[in-house]
Amino acid sequence: MTEPIITPELVALDIAAGTEKSEVIGYLAHRIAEAGRAHAVDALIEAALAREGQSATGLPGGIAIPHCRTASVTAASLAFARLDPRVDFGAPDGPADLVFLIAARESGGSQHMKLLSALARALVRPEFVASLRTASTPEEVVALVDEVITPASPAPKPAPADPPAAPPAKRPAVIAITACPTGIAHTYMAADALKLAAERAGVDLTVETQGSSGSSPLSAQTIAEAGAVIFATDVGVKGRERFAGKPVVTSGVKRGINEPDAMIAEAVAAASDPRAAIVDGDAATTAESAPAHAGLGGELKRALLTGVSYMIPFVAAGGLLMALGFLMAGYEIGSEHGSDGVSNGAYFALHNSLWNLPDGGMLQYLGGVSFAIGQAAMTLMVPVLAGYIAYAIADRPGLAPGFVAGVLAGTVGAGFIGGVVGGLLAGVVALWLSRIPLPQWARGLQPVVIIPLLGTLITGGLMYMVLAGPLRWVNESMTSALNGMSGSSKIALGAVLGLMMCFDLGGPVNKAAYAFGVAGIGLSTAGVPQWEIMAAVMAAGMVPPLALALATFVRPGLFTEPERENGKAALPLGLCFISEGAIPFAAADPLRVIPTMMLGGAVTGGLSMALSAQLRAPHGGVFVMFATNGTWWKFLVALAVGVIVSAAAVVTAKAVWRRDAPVESPQPAAVAA
Repeated sequence: MTEPIITPELVALDIAAGTEKSEVIGYLAHRIAEAGRAHAVDALIEAALAREGQSATGLPGGIAIPHCRTASVTAASLAFARLDPRVDFGAPDGPADLVFLIAARESGGSQHMKLLSALARALVRPEFVASLRTASTPEEVVALVDEVITPASPAPKPAPADPPAAPPAKRPAVIAITACPTGIAHTYMAADALKLAAERAGVDLTVETQGSSGSSPLSAQTIAEAGAVIFATDVGVKGRERFAGKPVVTSGVKRGINEPDAMIAEAVAAASDPRAAIVDGDAATTAESAPAHAGLGGELKRALLTGVSYMIPFVAAGGLLMALGFLMAGYEIGSEHGSDGVSNGAYFALHNSLWNLPDGGMLQYLGGVSFAIGQAAMTLMVPVLAGYIAYAIADRPGLAPGFVAGVLAGTVGAGFIGGVVGGLLAGVVALWLSRIPLPQWARGLQPVVIIPLLGTLITGGLMYMVLAGPLRWVNESMTSALNGMSGSSKIALGAVLGLMMCFDLGGPVNKAAYAFGVAGIGLSTAGVPQWEIMAAVMAAGMVPPLALALATFVRPGLFTEPERENGKAALPLGLCFISEGAIPFAAADPLRVIPTMMLGGAVTGGLSMALSAQLRAPHGGVFVMFATNGTWWKFLVALAVGVIVSAAAVVTAKAVWRRDAPVESPQPAAVAA
């Protein structure tokens, strides 16, 4: 026979369990342990508090549902306390007097989420809540809860003479799009968080994740049946016009992770609110990436992140192919060949063949081909950046002027900075042109002929005649300043880049630092200063996942079971230079994780610059050590020191500053039988 979820031993009525939620959770956890349902009460408390750190579990109406899943639980349990006085669990309308602690086994799958969903739906019924507040014995509470969490037996079919039963109330339907700049972690974390929140709220949610592995577009029927749409994105929404006319709730992707319940509630409310923001599906007049309520700063940030997200695949492919060329043919393959300015790699690829090998033989020829292909991909970096910045502002009509602006940035010597400015200019010009009212007969030509033609002409003219000189001066000044850096100024730059790489773990600050490093090695004049910056950026970006993997191995007791599993996954991610491996830790405990990771990142960045570590590849982590110009040991020393510093710092922070630390033996002032 299946063990019951709740028993009278797990119910406490009208008790004073403390003044903090940690004390209440500690009290209920001890009740579960004393009932023989958990063998390590401290681990249960730690898991429940870790879940509290992710988002508040307080609900409107004086209710709280703290919950967790941990290996210390031997039987899925539901403990209940009716508090006097009330305790704050983060609900918007004040403290709670009805508290359920759901403790599920680690191997129990989503059992605790099913309990949570069933309870949440019942707790919106005033009569159920009133019954909990008036129950006089634990047995009454057990009966009330069993009724809502136990599946009801199938009702007998009514006799033919009876009227047909009323159809069940239709659940609200919502659709969501989640997307982040790299599409590796935030995209899928937001999707999972929104799905769980929708289940808790009794809402049918379908999510389209626009991540690095592509997306599975929502069907036309699903979109048509949805009452509202959620955009939890930091980049452009692909195919935004599909949702034209739908009420929309927009935010950055992190809000989808941190406040999924609020976003689901806002979407349900927007579905019936005539004043709600509506998706504008006119591709010629709507910026795909800009939320309905975003200000100028928010729109600019989204446009830049969209450009960077589309640029990264070109950078990764091109940079790694160039590095592979170095590995096979030596660094001289990147030097210029004669007065024509063609690199040895391109020269070898053009003037030799499998039947006419150069003096260096097959390996040198293949290295030249690899370098030439990679170099071609890298030359697209700035045009792609500019093109998709313009695309994020003006949609498809912005692509032509944006790409041309990126090409012109290279032509006039404006480099990466010119690409950013040119992309923004092209997007604004294309958006302005799209809003000019035209006769009906000309509207069909507007997005495919008029805007690309005039937008390219205006943007290109401004780039050549007005902006070329200033942008070239800025680019050359930055390059000259970098080349002249030495000593403390160089170390300070490395430390700042390290701080940025570890600040938001794949967010806009991280991407800005990464783009700065990549832009340097993408220059035709790239040399030691640019290679040193790239080494500092990559080493610092590897610190957070590796440090947290080390910390979970050295002091596993300070981390929950899910965090220990995440630590195992963070190790290979860190070795591959994927900073997002640290996101689950930062989301659960930002105040202790992010500062300690930034500390190690600053140490690694500064030390890498001090040791003059170099790197010619823009991605790959430890797998591109062959592209370090022989400074691989300096790179690894800087990385190891930063990892140790961050791991020691986060372990110390968790051991000394125990957030919401529960009392060891909570003693309620009064317990009613």
